[in-house]
Amino acid sequence: MPQSHSSSAQRARRELAYRLRELAEDAGLDGKDLAALCGWHPSKVSRISTAKTQPSAEDIRAWCRACGVEDQAADLVASLRAVEGTWLTWRRLERAGLRRSQEERLPLYLRTTRFRAYSSWALPGLLQTCQYTEDVLRNIQQQRVPLDDVPNAVAARMERRHVLREGQRRFAFLIEEPVLRNTLSTGEAQKEQLEHLLAVSGLPNLSLGVIPVAQQRRQLPTENFWIYDSAQVNVELVSGYLRLTQPSEVRAYADTFATLAGMAVYGERARGLIMSAMERLR
Repeated sequence: MPQSHSSSAQRARRELAYRLRELAEDAGLDGKDLAALCGWHPSKVSRISTAKTQPSAEDIRAWCRACGVEDQAADLVASLRAVEGTWLTWRRLERAGLRRSQEERLPLYLRTTRFRAYSSWALPGLLQTCQYTEDVLRNIQQQRVPLDDVPNAVAARMERRHVLREGQRRFAFLIEEPVLRNTLSTGEAQKEQLEHLLAVSGLPNLSLGVIPVAQQRRQLPTENFWIYDSAQVNVELVSGYLRLTQPSEVRAYADTFATLAGMAVYGERARGLIMSAMERLR
């Protein structure tokens, strides 16, 4: 199973703390000396060096000045930005509304050539119709986003769908069968969505796998996640949004995706499950 949502961020914080300790040791400074040079209480040095407290960018610059290695500050501040970017709460990500969070992903989509996505509760955004997207985002907005910019967010997501038909991109989507029968949208909108799903499943650069409910499981359902080439994984959790770039963590999700893919049905069997879900709507 993939690691917990905080593991990558914790590792990055420990690595940053280790590097700062190393600079102090190389400069021959103990905690009290460093604190005096920075104008801090010694306990602050201790908390930063043991990764109990995350330093600010200015803390890192002061630390480097005290150690006589100001030329290394920029790289360490970049490491701090990576730590901060690993885990984003929904509140932070969506504080300016849903449209911006949709638009911010477009550069990643444009530079990716191989997409792999697994969904256990809703269809992936690239496969959604306009009305289905509006219903899903409206639900999210009502739960946690004070600013109502749903129409603009829907437009941004619809604009992003053009990557399906442009360039030499490949897509592999895996969904759990209950996703086909969820009630995130109204009956008519759900029917339209399933018809659209049947249509896009025929694209030559797209593989759609459905994991049947009756399938003997070798992998439990997990959180929704996207794999972009072999460079990054984005994971959607209840409390926030996880972005992983550590090779070992990307491989862990790639292995999980491969296991789930082996449990899915494709082609006519997948389309049969979609049509069965449409029959239920009638």
